Amino acid sequence: MTFSLADIVAFLPPLLHGAMLTIMVSVLAFVLALISGLLLGIARISGWTVIRGVATAYIQFIRGTPLLLQLFFIYYVLPYGGMVLSPFVSGVLGLTINYAAYMAEVFRSGIAAVPKGQWEAGKAVGMSRGLMMRRIILPQALRIVVPPIGNFFVSIFKDSALVSVITMRDLMFSGELLASATFKHFEIFAMVAVIYFLISYPTAKFVEFIEGRMDIYRPRRPAVLGKAV
Repeated sequence: MTFSLADIVAFLPPLLHGAMLTIMVSVLAFVLALISGLLLGIARISGWTVIRGVATAYIQFIRGTPLLLQLFFIYYVLPYGGMVLSPFVSGVLGLTINYAAYMAEVFRSGIAAVPKGQWEAGKAVGMSRGLMMRRIILPQALRIVVPPIGNFFVSIFKDSALVSVITMRDLMFSGELLASATFKHFEIFAMVAVIYFLISYPTAKFVEFIEGRMDIYRPRRPAVLGKAV
């Protein structure tokens, strides 16, 4: 269990290739989950009972089943219905479906945290619900949800290791292949751990920077129609 320069030179290229796939899957899934989560969060507070019910059922079902099972279902079960997806697409889809449910609840909570007076003020000047949402509610809610959403990005990057079970050659799967071929498990998985850390730690610090720039935790006075009073 000793490292050598030769091992690092031999193992690093395939591991870095796997790391690039991991980053691609994570970023794409995060962006899609962010958009889907916002739409689901808005649907959760919709005045339409059917839309609210469907969104609630989806969120509860996804949150009540493991991500690993969802990945298996997408990659191994959907082909029986004629839908054959590549490991990359299956991984992105599985992570998107899973994290959208969690982000939806974050967005719903953020919207609910906006003072009711903001809604009343918008109605008083004749704004429609959609216009109020775009111009008044969402800008304030986004400020509230930045910390948990940022943490979700770090989490989705680490959970992307699960896509290795559907044979996608991400960082984790690349490490498993190398370890099974060389039997140098300690060296390879130690390198995998270091690569994960070198990517996730700067990402976490960047999230903290964004929180600081937005001044997340500084109390603000109530706003009316999106402007401080």
